[in-house]
Amino acid sequence: MTREAARPALGGTTVVAAGMMVSNVVVYGFSVASARLLVPAELGAVTALLGILLMGNVLSLGLQAATARRLAVDPARSAEIIGVVRRVMVLAGAAAGAVVALSSVALSPVLKLDSVVPVVLCGVTLVPLTVMGAEAGIAQGSERWRSLAAIYVANGLGRLVCGTAALLVEPSATSALVGIAIGALVPVLVGLPQLRGDAAPATRASRRPLMAETFHGTHALLAYFVLSSLDSLVARNRFDEHESGLYAAGLILTKAAMFLPQFVSVVLFPALARDRTSRSRARAVLLVGGCCAVAVAATAALPRVALVLVGGQQYQEIAGRLWLFALAGACLAIVNTLVLDALARHAQGIVALVWGAVAVLLGVAYGLDVHITGLVCSVAGVAATLALVVWLVPGRSRAPS
Repeated sequence: MTREAARPALGGTTVVAAGMMVSNVVVYGFSVASARLLVPAELGAVTALLGILLMGNVLSLGLQAATARRLAVDPARSAEIIGVVRRVMVLAGAAAGAVVALSSVALSPVLKLDSVVPVVLCGVTLVPLTVMGAEAGIAQGSERWRSLAAIYVANGLGRLVCGTAALLVEPSATSALVGIAIGALVPVLVGLPQLRGDAAPATRASRRPLMAETFHGTHALLAYFVLSSLDSLVARNRFDEHESGLYAAGLILTKAAMFLPQFVSVVLFPALARDRTSRSRARAVLLVGGCCAVAVAATAALPRVALVLVGGQQYQEIAGRLWLFALAGACLAIVNTLVLDALARHAQGIVALVWGAVAVLLGVAYGLDVHITGLVCSVAGVAATLALVVWLVPGRSRAPS
């Protein structure tokens, strides 16, 4: 990369890093507010519901990745691509919301919930989140970093303000999901200008190629988010309510370490899509690994500070093990970078590897008598092994459609 080309990338990294940092901090603020306002049993329920929301949101992320890749490799057809994105996002949002809402009958007893309403609310929330994914994909692929940062910040603030306000009204899992659903509308409003496009396309392009690529990206990201959220569901289902709440508190650090370096993959995604060498891939992994190493070292050195960040003295039983949660998040962050690299290159084979890791983790979690330490160590070990395998077997790249 030349010095002239590096300057916009550096500026974009700074803007997106700042925006995502603000977003992650305020989302983390909602997690802390939940830990402070809810008893451990209710916190475990909210954490499990957020895991469902995270997995259901993969369609939004798949649409974002497909949109960003197409705009990055073919900017001359941006108006046509944006027109197709507008049509696809409507179908995708309705499908994601309906599937999760209908699954409430099966998921509610698994998560030991008294009502199907919280899971239905997860489905409702996915509709605006899918629209946000389309908006973010347009901004990312067009390298409009300020607009992308604004969308991320709005998403975090919407969750913090609306979610916390709902918990103050009634400290329950259902109330938390009502607030999150309302807060999801905020980034949609901020990102609306992205959907206008630069000009009207001359022809009405087929939406099938974008839908196919979105499906492939969604499948890969679904596998990843199942892997990264599976332990929260296992803990809720397998542990007693107290242990489940302790594990949920530790997961606050796991998610923090997992999302902390995410700005690297976001900014480098267009470069990964255009780069036919492994240079951008190596740079992304090194940057993410460096950020994660700092997070794990800080947690290990300052466990009492970390304990304050996850909810305070009521979770002191896991103070000495919080660095393990940060380590698990770090390993998952590297896997996330490699999955996004595969999507940027339109590479095949990543999905099977991630689903294989999910199967291994399930086998360990239910085949052995694991508790808090055993489960978090299993997540870290499986994720680290998967990252190594994906790095050594990057998959075949395919030319864009």
